[in-house]
Amino acid sequence: MNNDESIQPSAVARFRALHESGCFVLPNPWDVGTAIYLQHLGFKALATTSAGFAFSRGLSDGKVARDDMLGHIREIAAAAPLPVNADFLNGFAAEPADVAANVKLCVATGVAGLSIEDSTGDEATPLYEEQLAIERVQAARAAIDDSKIPVVLTGRCEAWLVGIPDPLKIARQRLSAYAEAGADCLYAPGVREPDEIGELVKAVAPKPLNVLVSRPSEKLSVARLTDLGVRRISVGSALACVAWGAFIRAAREIAENGTFDSLSGAVPYAEINGLFGKGN
Repeated sequence: MNNDESIQPSAVARFRALHESGCFVLPNPWDVGTAIYLQHLGFKALATTSAGFAFSRGLSDGKVARDDMLGHIREIAAAAPLPVNADFLNGFAAEPADVAANVKLCVATGVAGLSIEDSTGDEATPLYEEQLAIERVQAARAAIDDSKIPVVLTGRCEAWLVGIPDPLKIARQRLSAYAEAGADCLYAPGVREPDEIGELVKAVAPKPLNVLVSRPSEKLSVARLTDLGVRRISVGSALACVAWGAFIRAAREIAENGTFDSLSGAVPYAEINGLFGKGN
């Protein structure tokens, strides 16, 4: 693990450069081991997953306390010498001043980027009122600027995920406003139609758009998203859910059938142990 504080400026610079042209995949590990393996595969940057980490703690997404999340983000940022983007949920606060205070704490973990979303967690009013949502992004931007560490700020609109009617209209309007408020990258998780993705790319240009691909899709691939002008692709909790799927299938077979056939799909012990042994 890398705990050298001097790494952060270099990681930030490399992360910013990745957003300037082309398209890159930002996979989401949920612990140190998965972060190290993703680096081993050659990915250029990583992002935390609030859901993946929550599941590993036996909690639902959004139920991890702020300080526990900060500790996890710090651990992932130190796991490999790659830029790490923090899934910082809604900043663990509603009011802009509190968001700013928490963003400063997040920057101090060593991340190269962080995201702030506009969902409230309240089913009655699932998104913050637009002006407040803009002010929250402005507060996050100011906190980053005050830190003198130019981490990449991603402004997220959760319209698709919370089931808002006409999510494209809401996302297009809000992401444009978040870009003007100081977000470096824009993100509307849940958009899947290529024409809608293309509209969002144009709406936030010249700033980069992140797209979430969390399930198989014949319409979306790295090549197709690159052609649409997308700069960054993440998978959210999908890798964690894939791992949980394999675990659940194997455990159920043992519990329900008393057989062990599912274990045939396991990665050899020696392969994993050998990889992690290289760092010791």
